[in-house]
Amino acid sequence: MIALIPLLTLLAALGSGLMAGLFFAFSSFIMTALAKLPPEHGIAAMNSINVTILNATFGLAFFGTALLCLGLGIASVLRWAEPGSAWLLVGSVLYLAGVIVVTMAFNVPLNDALAAVSPASPEGAALWTRYLAEWLPWNHVRTFANMGALIAFILAYGRQATA
Repeated sequence: MIALIPLLTLLAALGSGLMAGLFFAFSSFIMTALAKLPPEHGIAAMNSINVTILNATFGLAFFGTALLCLGLGIASVLRWAEPGSAWLLVGSVLYLAGVIVVTMAFNVPLNDALAAVSPASPEGAALWTRYLAEWLPWNHVRTFANMGALIAFILAYGRQATA
């Protein structure tokens, strides 16, 4: 099991990097582009993204990285004296709290509310304005948490490789 830790660390870095890129794209240009559309079109596009993203490859990257972080976080505590353990814990906490918890507590409820509204209604237009104002800052949190986790896992691997 101990020999697997460096490989699992690399996989966690890869997963964090993939997710950082996805969330970065939303923060950098996707949401800006959707905000320029009429509300009913922006809502329809975002709802389509939210349905389409629920697939095996996204699930593997998003939840697979979470499982790796859970395991690596536990391993880091149990192997605290080993090189890189502190960085493993930092990366794991950043991903689990800054990505999984933020997604489930903030982004998913906003997505669910958007899916429940009629896109062409006045309520839909009002919700779209609120959605953009609330969803995007939480996505920024996810972006930076992923980037921090990626850096922490790279640093952990570097410590593991030189030990």
